Amino acid sequence: MLFVHVQKTGGSTIDAMWDDEVPDARKGKGLLRHAPYAKIVKAEPELEDYWSFGFVRNPWARMVSWWSMAVDFERRLERGKEETTRKWEKQRRIWAPLVEYNDTFEKFVLEGPEGHPRLGRPQINMLTAKGGGIGVDFIGRTENLVADMNVARERLGLEPVAELPRRNKSKHRHYSTYYTDETRERVAELYAPDIEEFGYTFEQR
Repeated sequence: MLFVHVQKTGGSTIDAMWDDEVPDARKGKGLLRHAPYAKIVKAEPELEDYWSFGFVRNPWARMVSWWSMAVDFERRLERGKEETTRKWEKQRRIWAPLVEYNDTFEKFVLEGPEGHPRLGRPQINMLTAKGGGIGVDFIGRTENLVADMNVARERLGLEPVAELPRRNKSKHRHYSTYYTDETRERVAELYAPDIEEFGYTFEQR
């Protein structure tokens, strides 16, 4: 089985589950944690024959979660938290742009994707095969995490679970409270392929 870890979709929870319950679970050879499907199978062609899956999330909710994570990271860095400092030293190229644009949510949405292209990459692009077309066999949704995770568990012969202990979960209000018309439209533009493919809508609360 191959799991493609799309950022801010519950992947840390899934990674922890595999580490706890699957003795031979491993990371992709020589790849970053959030490597896209096409890059993974290019590095290890035999993985193309594995049953594969990934998760996606409402783009507006995901952007708020990403911003909240960046704000929290900078706060912990300023307090000198050991684990955060270690991440900063090893992955400054990844974290620096997030910290640079996290002053306000508006700046993060409107300017961040230019300085940190990952912020503007549609989720579906992480799950497509070389040449186009969805490469993974199953796409779950963070909004339906437990039920969709049980699909993968069943494939591995693991018992279904009723709940999942969430890892790396950002703390924030309902995503709709953070948006202006401009930032809402910007996310719609950036993630138009996801919205079209998965039918996500902006839910006001």
